[in-house]
Amino acid sequence: MLDRIEIKLRHNQTGDLYPVYMDVYDNSLSRKWLPALEELLEKNYHLEKNYCFFGFPEGERNLDLLVEQINQTFVGINNGNIDYHIDDHFTVDNVLELEHKPLMGGDTLGINHEKFNQLHLYFEETQGVSEAMSHHYIQADAKTRWYIRQLNLLCHETECLILSLRKQKHAPDWIRPSNVMCWLNAPRFVLDEQDYELFGIDTIARNQGGVYVGVNKAVGKHHWEVFQDEGRDSRIDELTTTTLKPQTEAAGDFDIEWGQSTASHAFMIDKLNDFREWLVVNNFDPADPSLTIGHPKIGQVDLEASFSTDNFHKILSILTEHLDVYSIRTSNAYAEYDYTWRDSKQLQVPLL
Repeated sequence: MLDRIEIKLRHNQTGDLYPVYMDVYDNSLSRKWLPALEELLEKNYHLEKNYCFFGFPEGERNLDLLVEQINQTFVGINNGNIDYHIDDHFTVDNVLELEHKPLMGGDTLGINHEKFNQLHLYFEETQGVSEAMSHHYIQADAKTRWYIRQLNLLCHETECLILSLRKQKHAPDWIRPSNVMCWLNAPRFVLDEQDYELFGIDTIARNQGGVYVGVNKAVGKHHWEVFQDEGRDSRIDELTTTTLKPQTEAAGDFDIEWGQSTASHAFMIDKLNDFREWLVVNNFDPADPSLTIGHPKIGQVDLEASFSTDNFHKILSILTEHLDVYSIRTSNAYAEYDYTWRDSKQLQVPLL
């Protein structure tokens, strides 16, 4: 173990603080990641609280709010200083579609993937990729850049919330809430060959309380995301959004998985086998480490020390009341974040 990190969460109403303890593993990626995190804390980089708590069905950032924010983003881009116009409108009804799932009791809540693929395409066209930013993004002022980034953030947050709402109704043991800890303008480091060994299809099945390196720093969807969104019969050359980028860089960002561990369950084993078949059909080698598929693990929350239990529903109840990160402390660095997600635009625009 490299370190024990303390994260203090703040109660939604009372402001009381709740400590969560996270142990950092000693592996090749962790040895790069921990100093990168400590730099973010020491230099007081901005933690993106509007993109932090994912898939909490009882959270304040509900579906009505997210749909409203998506439409506000369209207006912001259309009124911006770039030559790009989005003629689209999102509603709670048109982001959902009913899927026939007999094992779940008939029709159930589903994601309108066509709608969200189009939303992600707007983002790809307006921002570009990390090695080649779009001319729209280059010429955009700070406020318009903020709106462009929200296309991607709101797309992923809304899809995740819809999945949790479905699980809440039909399979509450398998709701998959998570923390996505991202800092604005976080410096990046390059992954090396030893780091790639920590990826792999089996790492898609994340552990309860597991801590994983931050999401891909190159703009694009993961192979797993495309497979999940489009299904086992989809083909890459037929999709709306096809920017599949391997993970070549990372930062001090990290994710915490709060959902129950799935690796040993038949449904996940079958799903991963289907994914391997999908990769082969789409001309990818499932064993190719350069695809950087999966979630390399860099640590683990000590559930007993943090919550005095490993019961998923008890932990979810505690977290739902504390959907705000107040501070983070390592052995060598400390930072406080005394603001909320409602302050995001005001604080972030000047930083862009």
